[in-house]
Amino acid sequence: MLLELRVQNLLLIESAELVLDRALNVITGETGAGKTVLAHALDLLLGGKPRRAVVRPGADEAYVEGVFTVPAGLADDPELADLQERLPLDVEELVLARRVTAAGRTRAYLQGRSVTAAELAAVGTRLLAFFGQHEHRRLVLASAQLEILDAYCGEEQLARRERFRDTLARARALGRELEDLRERLGMRDRDLDLLEFEIQEIEEAGPSDDEEAALDAERSRLASVETLREAAGIAAAALEADSELGADGATAQLARAERELSRALDRDPALASPAERAASLLYELRDLAGELRTYLASLEADPERLAEVEARLELYARLKRKHGGSVAAVLEHADRCRSDRDRLVNAGAETARIESELEQATAEAERLAAALTAARQRGGTGLAEAVHAELAELAMEEAGFEVRVTPRGDFTGTGADAVELVLAPNPGMAPGPLREIASGGELSRVMLALMTAATGARGAATVIFDEVDAGLGGATARVVGEKLRALAETRQVICITHLPQVASLGARHFRVVKGARRGAGAAQAEVERLGRRELVAELCRMLGADSGDLAARRHAETLLEAA
Repeated sequence: MLLELRVQNLLLIESAELVLDRALNVITGETGAGKTVLAHALDLLLGGKPRRAVVRPGADEAYVEGVFTVPAGLADDPELADLQERLPLDVEELVLARRVTAAGRTRAYLQGRSVTAAELAAVGTRLLAFFGQHEHRRLVLASAQLEILDAYCGEEQLARRERFRDTLARARALGRELEDLRERLGMRDRDLDLLEFEIQEIEEAGPSDDEEAALDAERSRLASVETLREAAGIAAAALEADSELGADGATAQLARAERELSRALDRDPALASPAERAASLLYELRDLAGELRTYLASLEADPERLAEVEARLELYARLKRKHGGSVAAVLEHADRCRSDRDRLVNAGAETARIESELEQATAEAERLAAALTAARQRGGTGLAEAVHAELAELAMEEAGFEVRVTPRGDFTGTGADAVELVLAPNPGMAPGPLREIASGGELSRVMLALMTAATGARGAATVIFDEVDAGLGGATARVVGEKLRALAETRQVICITHLPQVASLGARHFRVVKGARRGAGAAQAEVERLGRRELVAELCRMLGADSGDLAARRHAETLLEAA
């Protein structure tokens, strides 16, 4: 559902923020006050094109933002696969936004990150369903009409459609697998030779991370023999007596210190500990000097071994360049090659197995598609009758309505049918597709009738009606309001209306008021949330009277009490 709507510098509105209720939200205001600005703001969140001069005069840009709760399953929607990283599963709110510059350029945002208008629409149309005088009318989409019909047909039909979708997906996956296998069979010998070569190359090399690390260390030592010899020699000489250094080494000096301390022990026992430590250190230094001399004796230049190590490491580098950049990737590639080799060796049996599974999946998909079609044809008649009865209560009693189910000629994820809702608004008029013939008000009323008849219809959690009450009044207006309120028990409803009978039934009420900005002549619209007192005054205005008119106030109070 839509939690908050923020609008800045859009047409007449400088700044507005609406915090909406989860039930029926009503928007009212004088004609021309700016109610349609809010409708246009919502349309922008659905990826709609901005009007000309949509940015408020004097502003650099207009901005619209909607904060929504995240509906279940949105992040798993296959049609939103490219946006999965921007639809995290661990958030409770989703933010859609649109920015329009004074020059007419637009930017769309999802969770604060830039997206295309088409991507914004892909998400927005799963959150909002807009019915009125704007481009994004969910009802005119064939998929939406089919969803409504299937919902009317019942839970068994919806479950059948899920099974068909899964079966069709499996059949298509098997078809792709079979096509790939047949293509590879045509180049079987060549592919087998290549796979065998790569497997043999890796197996003969026998790479491992431990060996590569050991080779790197050995190469470093072999390439630095002279540097290592010099360092070890100088260190050993520093420990031992060395004429080249012009002084005794550390060992000789420490031995002298140890002798002096031992000789003085008779005179002061306190020197026992230092003498003991000196003796221990002397032992360690002599051992260290011996170890360094042994190390020096082991250091020999070995160009042949260095060449062998370099060659082995070059083999590692070549394998890693070919197969993924690491020893682990090389070994994984070898495993894949073995799997592909086994598959090609057994390709005949594999082909037969896949062909059999594909035949079964295709037959099951055809059976389920036929069952879907039969249920839609039966349900279409009942839905048309139910909608016709609903339309009669919405002052469209003479309108003709039918549901046409025709074959598509191919399978989609919902079956093999195209569903078209057909309307004849007035007697004597030829019926035509709803998407071509319905006005904004008619479209809204037909949608209200459909959603009332097909109460289980899936779709957006927020439904917006603009002009649903166009040309209506009296008892019919009250009926429209009652149906909107009933619909709001299952999903959030936003209704832009000019009828007090509808407005009085809202759970939350917003009024758009137009005036001149202080100190300037530019018109400005503000959006106010109404309390009980302000709502009574607004209903009086909608009744064509002043708020001080006692009769009008009584009428307004009566409407609210009846709600």
